[in-house]
Formats: sequence, C-alpha cells, structure tokens
Amino acid sequence: MAQYTIRIELHDATWDEYETMYQYLAAQGITDIIISKEGIRYKMPPAEYNYEGNATRSQVLDMAKASAAKVVRSYAVLVTESAGRTWYGLDKA
Repeated sequence: MAQYTIRIELHDATWDEYETMYQYLAAQGITDIIISKEGIRYKMPPAEYNYEGNATRSQVLDMAKASAAKVVRSYAVLVTESAGRTWYGLDKA
C-alpha cells in the first residue's frame, strides 16, 4: 500500500473553501491525519493531506484536482509518494 503527501493551494480562497474541499477529499479517502508507528494520530499542517491506498500518483493527483475544482477555479496540487515520514511539532488529532 502506497503513502502519499498531498499539498493543495487554493488560489484566492477562504478558509471555509478549504474546509469544503476537505469534505470532498475525505470522501475519497484523503485526510489531514497521519498515524505514527505507535498508532498516535497527528494533524498535518494546513493544506497538507495524506492518502494511503492502492491508487497511483496520477490517480491521487486526479482525486485532489477534482476536489479542488469543485471549490475554486484556480489551484495548485503537489503529490509526493512517501518511502517514510518523520515529523516534529504536529498536534495530536
């Protein structure tokens, strides 16, 4: 199962529009939560998202783009496949 970090920037958007987009992302299994090896859930930084599953990078990109396009006209998306993650200072979810 692959892990992806997704960064989405909605151009000229309000925080409410990010929250609306998050609903569309969550419906596709994309969340803003990552889980440590110890099973602790952490909230990712704003506009950063996580997907873990069998989709390819291109499929994850398409899911993220579709979610963003439902909310605004202009946006940017970056999808990175992870071989492992390390973090510091994230809030527990």
